[in-house]
Amino acid sequence: MENSSVNQPDLVTEVSRIYDRYELALVTNDVPVLQELFWNSPLAVRYGATENLYGYDEIEKFRKERPAVNLAREVVRKEIVTFGADTAVVNLEFKRTVNGTVRLGRQSQTWRKFGEGWKIVSAHVSLLPA
Repeated sequence: MENSSVNQPDLVTEVSRIYDRYELALVTNDVPVLQELFWNSPLAVRYGATENLYGYDEIEKFRKERPAVNLAREVVRKEIVTFGADTAVVNLEFKRTVNGTVRLGRQSQTWRKFGEGWKIVSAHVSLLPA
């Protein structure tokens, strides 16, 4: 039996809009917005394609030091599931060119709504083998 608190349409729309803001900040390397959307906590986690980051400070350091080139990607599929009024999971597939080769990647994020708004509490990014 489906729970009526799962995927309330207004919340899915809200999270989708916030995610779209994140995606734009990602491909334009807007570090302040990227950091605004992550939970400012030592408990935040981001597993990247080549790095494991624990805590807001490590995530911020990575964002500030990464090269701001070749960040463009195409979102192929985005799936959002909300649970109640304050928890969401965003999963997506994307394509990006890495060293001249188009690669398929995956991203998952767990979002939580706090008093100051929606924040990513956990994220994982990976590329599929070429």
